[in-house]
Amino acid sequence: MEGVGWIAAIIIGGLAGWIASNFMNSNTGIIANIVLGIVGAIVANILLGLVGVTFAGWLGNLVAGFIGACILIALGRAIRR
Repeated sequence: MEGVGWIAAIIIGGLAGWIASNFMNSNTGIIANIVLGIVGAIVANILLGLVGVTFAGWLGNLVAGFIGACILIALGRAIRR
């Protein structure tokens, strides 16, 4: 999450994780939402960076976190089955 500080990264990650958990109908707590959002943003930035798409700023990191968190939730569900 370049361009934002650590506190902002936690807030953005938590918000992105919360939005993704609601979108994917996942029951996760606040800590899991924060982790999903932050790790999801990292994963999404890496995957989308491979095809030349980059995100910057608050809104870009929120979108990346949401996309990545949805990917992580879907992977978690696939592994559990």
